[in-house]
Amino acid sequence: MITKAQLQKLGRLHGTPLFVVDHEALRGNYREFKRYLPRVQAYYAVKAEPLPEIVETLYKAGASFDVASMPEFRIVHENIKHLSAKKRQDWIWDKIIYANPTKPADTLQKLNRYKPLVTFDSFEEIKKIRQYAPNAGLALRLQVPNTGAMVELSSKFGAAPGEAVDMILAADKAGLTVEGISFHVGSQTTNFDNYVQALSLTASVFKEAKDRGYTKMNLIDIGGGFPAPYDASVKPFKELAKVINTEIDRLFPKDIQILAEPGRYMVASAGYAVSKVIGKAVRGGKMCYYINDGVYHTYSGVIFDHCKYPIKAFKRGPTQMCSVFGPTCDALDVVSMAENLPNLERDDLVYSVNIGAYSHASATFFNGFPPATVVHVNQ
Repeated sequence: MITKAQLQKLGRLHGTPLFVVDHEALRGNYREFKRYLPRVQAYYAVKAEPLPEIVETLYKAGASFDVASMPEFRIVHENIKHLSAKKRQDWIWDKIIYANPTKPADTLQKLNRYKPLVTFDSFEEIKKIRQYAPNAGLALRLQVPNTGAMVELSSKFGAAPGEAVDMILAADKAGLTVEGISFHVGSQTTNFDNYVQALSLTASVFKEAKDRGYTKMNLIDIGGGFPAPYDASVKPFKELAKVINTEIDRLFPKDIQILAEPGRYMVASAGYAVSKVIGKAVRGGKMCYYINDGVYHTYSGVIFDHCKYPIKAFKRGPTQMCSVFGPTCDALDVVSMAENLPNLERDDLVYSVNIGAYSHASATFFNGFPPATVVHVNQ
């Protein structure tokens, strides 16, 4: 973990706004994932933070990758191909799953030569894959409960359990091979029962498929949703892993391949933001600070990810309830309306922790303000 003193030093050295990535934290998160879920191969969800340096560190640690677009595929392909002793097409699809259920036709055409593993969740997608990527292996994305997830996904993705086997058989009839089932319980899921229900539904689909004569499935992708430790209300990862391991061992044979798509879990605690106060004012009797980072930049997760990142001060002293705003002219650029901060002056530095996921990844150049400078430590 990077100390406050180190963060402050980095902010003074490199300027602000600054996005700091701690690679030892990345390696530690991967080790913890494998320690508690030994049967599960982690496919890092690149969308959580697609920096090439992160991809390389996780690849060296042993991770595979979940991509959802051709640019994400290229980030992985171009940045780890030189690290592999295998020929490109020999290794690429034991290290990548294309887990976006709906894909453009031209994307499928580009992927076809790699004999990719792709997800699908509709009859229309079967037709498209058959036409443009007949060499693909398929995993059916199943609709599962997302109760209590910070970001709900089931309303947009997933075949209904009642039509799942019909869809599997339709793909088989089209000459495609459905290798298994995938699901996603929703991002930042603290309701562990979501995994219990999802695995039970998956087992039911496996049984129905077998009863109806389809026996080619040997893969389960349990998706993402593994919660980052944003605060004390999030239970330890090992407790969730115990639930998942128990259900996998109870419901599925030992030789079935288990995949997962952790994104937030891998990078949230590895990211830090450092910014500085560029202005202050009292409005309605409340102190307001303006910083040179905001919701169009590293704090984009406030809008896109329904997440909060408490602002912390390096300075000590009596605190008061404050508002913190970003640098743009848009009134939407509100980092927080309720932060306890000491009296700060212009150019004082502030910071946030656990901001590695879905933050810098969705930063923009809105209003002419560029995203934060990225600094990698402990590579």
